[in-house]
Amino acid sequence: MIEDIKKDAKTRMGKALDALANNFNKIRTGRAHPSILDGIHVSYYGSDTPLSQVANVTVEDARTLSVTPWEKNLVPDIEKAIMKSDLGLNPSTAGAVIRIPMPMLTEETRKNFIRQARGEAETARVSIRNIRRDSLAEVKSLVKDKEISEDDERRAGDDIQKITDQFVADVDKSLAVKEKDLMEI
Repeated sequence: MIEDIKKDAKTRMGKALDALANNFNKIRTGRAHPSILDGIHVSYYGSDTPLSQVANVTVEDARTLSVTPWEKNLVPDIEKAIMKSDLGLNPSTAGAVIRIPMPMLTEETRKNFIRQARGEAETARVSIRNIRRDSLAEVKSLVKDKEISEDDERRAGDDIQKITDQFVADVDKSLAVKEKDLMEI
């Protein structure tokens, strides 16, 4: 029972870490990377479809992304979706290919992106702590139902705290890497 609770906590904390990595990918650095456009959806036959499902997104050079739609009639819709996104990108179209130059990051935008990254990291830490709280509540309910002893509860609490500390440390490492990446010129 306790092992199941710990395994569930690890799985859920891992998902929180994955979500953080996904959110970090949306924060652009000075370099072009296709994952920057992951959050963009295009209206395709009446439904919002992820950009990656209606076009091929590639890195042309270090500072330029290239988007080639599967259907030529999607070019204006894709261009509009990229402009509407809060990424601050200005696409330019050449026939059926949309090129997206990555603007240089100013000191101010770098600091704003770092602030945003820190906010995402704090959100991840909070969800990890909430998972810890839920797991400890499950353990407490086992003690209340007299399925485990108080010593088992204490040991389980210590183990869950160690798991939590490990995942919070992973969040801090990810944040440090992202901050270093954002400060690179």
